[in-house]
Amino acid sequence: MARKAKEIYVNLPVKDLQKSIDFFTALGFGFNDEMTDEKGACMIVGDHIYVMLLVEDFF
Repeated sequence: MARKAKEIYVNLPVKDLQKSIDFFTALGFGFNDEMTDEKGACMIVGDHIYVMLLVEDFF
């Protein structure tokens, strides 16, 4: 029997974290503040689906 994923996280490198946050916020995406700092931001895509925008050095 196959296991179902409970959450999906996709990691993407970004050059400028704040510009990326601003861009995706303008498109209507929200962010999880508890999982966001100067190295990365957790963008909420859907129920249990997230994209981690990570600065290149941290990625």
